[in-house]
Amino acid sequence: MLTGMSASVTAEDGAVYAQCRAAYLAVFRSSLTSITSKQQLCRVLQEAGRNPSRASLNKYWTPGTSKLNFDDFCEVFKREKKIEEVELMRAFKKMDVHGAGYITHTELQRVLSNGGEKMTVEELNAVFSLPDINKDGKLDYAEFCRLFVLTTERCQKAASERLEADAKLKRQNFGSQSYSPPKSAESSAGAVTHPAEPKKGAALDFTDDSDWHHSSMRGCFFLEDDGSISSLQYQLHLPQTTSVYLTIQPLNLSHRHDKPSSWMAVDTSLFVMSAGEKKEDATLMGFTESKVKEKYVWKGELNSGTYHLLPFTSGCRLKKQREEGLGNKPVDLVNRSDMGELDLTKELREVLSDIFDVIDLDENGLLSLEEYNFFELRTSGEQCDRDAWAVCKENFDMRKNQLTRQGFMELHLMEATEKDGDPADLWVTLEAMGYNRMLELDKACPFQINVYCEDTQVSIQPLSLDSGPKLLNKAVQKSITVKTGAKALRGHDNVFVYTYRGEQRISSLIANKTNQKVTVHVNNEQSRNCCSSRGMTVFAVEVPARTKLVCQHVLPISDKHDWTYSCVESALPST
Repeated sequence: MLTGMSASVTAEDGAVYAQCRAAYLAVFRSSLTSITSKQQLCRVLQEAGRNPSRASLNKYWTPGTSKLNFDDFCEVFKREKKIEEVELMRAFKKMDVHGAGYITHTELQRVLSNGGEKMTVEELNAVFSLPDINKDGKLDYAEFCRLFVLTTERCQKAASERLEADAKLKRQNFGSQSYSPPKSAESSAGAVTHPAEPKKGAALDFTDDSDWHHSSMRGCFFLEDDGSISSLQYQLHLPQTTSVYLTIQPLNLSHRHDKPSSWMAVDTSLFVMSAGEKKEDATLMGFTESKVKEKYVWKGELNSGTYHLLPFTSGCRLKKQREEGLGNKPVDLVNRSDMGELDLTKELREVLSDIFDVIDLDENGLLSLEEYNFFELRTSGEQCDRDAWAVCKENFDMRKNQLTRQGFMELHLMEATEKDGDPADLWVTLEAMGYNRMLELDKACPFQINVYCEDTQVSIQPLSLDSGPKLLNKAVQKSITVKTGAKALRGHDNVFVYTYRGEQRISSLIANKTNQKVTVHVNNEQSRNCCSSRGMTVFAVEVPARTKLVCQHVLPISDKHDWTYSCVESALPST
């Protein structure tokens, strides 16, 4: 059972993350850089005011460790306790059997040579070389303890001051947190803050002169008649290894600030797959797990090359908003003027303008032939060739060989005129784009993707992949299995259930490793404030032999309340 609640951190937690950030950036240029050696780990810990022993370092950096990221370092920092002056004094007093207030070089060497953390001769000599604590070969350990703690605090303070002074570093994002220095000692941390989306045109909003490059792309999820969800996919090309920051979010088409579009609560996600020569070669690089308001974010480092960006929504919230009642009269699409001339209604023009915004994938205010053809494939299953595009150029408003918003309206007015006002073909277009007869978008969710790369240009291209659904399914399955362990289904040693518990979504997968199909009964009745992508509380799934199958995705019905996930899976008898 898992209870999902709004994440919050205490003031103490906020201070811990601030210390970690300052220390990390005192050693590395970016929080996306990994620690690659035990020596680096020791140095960052020291910058954070810790003095780990060799035994501690060996515990954190085992023979199987190759690297630690920033989040890993934060966990190490929390486990490595700060050495207090009282503890040091207590240890030295045990050596000072006569209570003289000092110990000799020989006594200290004997203690450190017989057990515990052994000190080298060079390290011991270095301690006694400090003038403030060396009294004729005797160690003034009270002064030593005072200087030790003072030096530790100074290291920590210096790292924080360097971070505070450097605006670019100060605003950089770290792990699953974002840094914001406390306004006062009394200020306390509220909800966990995730990286704020950078302003368009200003690259990442760290500083005005930062070296991040931005590209964006639009798209749309469509709820198909069979209950599946489809969308375009995208290709990302990176000319060099770089830090990457991705966001995906529902696209608000409402012109009223007080009334956002109804689909803004739909969950969105973006999976990053390496683009191998074959589908089997594709590897999951990462996916958006953290959330900032409506934005889902991922950041990491990618090598030069080509990647697939695969948009995803669970289907928990992208559902038909309401059934159209029999008494609801469809909205008029076409009307006639007093002179008998046909025109598009105001309501239709507003919807067509929204559709234009959705299919204007690169957001340049114009529709290229490629963008228009994605629209045509969606609504008619056909494509417009260059000759037909040239005819469009003669009849409709275009600029730079691209269709303008006005031209898009003229094209649909011509369609209505050719049918003498019959709106049948217009309805085919609208319904294919997710609208009902009340001109409500209830079977689609427009979205926007933003990609930011450091020190290099970024290129995104839309794709319509034949293997797209299979590639996305592979990515979703991998995201579940790599994040959690397997639990054997009761009574079946070779049927396993994987349950991914993320910040925003819970997903389960069933792996059937037997040579016969298995039917699994799924019961969510003990869950609270949860909705399943299956649309039911109790259901059964049939898993073919030697197959993995995503069982369900679960989201909270209301984000404002706690949600509890409790699911029981059991095998049904084979028939």
